[in-house]
Amino acid sequence: MGFFKQQEERLAIRFLRWQYQKLGKAASNEDELRRQATIIVDEAHRIARERGQNVVSIMKELISNLRK
Repeated sequence: MGFFKQQEERLAIRFLRWQYQKLGKAASNEDELRRQATIIVDEAHRIARERGQNVVSIMKELISNLRK
């Protein structure tokens, strides 16, 4: 895995933890957070290719959709 993808996954994990904390839910275990982060980053890259948007802003949008 490339350096940038690792950084994006770490950022996604931080976003997920923050979102769970904001919702008052217990964060998943570390393996589950990594799995969710990988899915979010992959989905963000797919969307970015289609729309031509910034991957980080898409990740924030995807994670914020967890509330809904």
